Amino acid sequence: MTTLYSTKATALAGRNGKVATDDGLLEVDLAYPKAMGGSGAATNPEQLFAAGYAACFSNAILHVAREAKVPVTSAPVTAEVGIGPNSEGGFALTVSLAATLDMEQETALQLVRTAHQVCPYSNATRGNIDVAVSINGEAI
Repeated sequence: MTTLYSTKATALAGRNGKVATDDGLLEVDLAYPKAMGGSGAATNPEQLFAAGYAACFSNAILHVAREAKVPVTSAPVTAEVGIGPNSEGGFALTVSLAATLDMEQETALQLVRTAHQVCPYSNATRGNIDVAVSINGEAI
């Protein structure tokens, strides 16, 4: 693979610390969410993952639409990320992606199915975690 872009982020104290990118564009405090016994006073890795996946998947839809010459200017995607214990004594994530497109449903389904094959986050998670995808409320 030819790398088009690379970045670095450093976490200082796990879930109760800070994380920052090497270019200084992102620097955030981290805290355990209240649901996991924390203060909930700062963001957490699951929120950051959800934000990244939502942005990446939205862009994948826009890319696929452009390639197919389907006029799309907006592709809202909401990513919901869950964390919980797995059967091996560790933890696992789940993801739900909900896309909304203002177009005929069959075209929207095709765009989102293809985007799920193109998106780097989808490719990275495929076979590793459960990812549910829907378009306009319809599961794919």
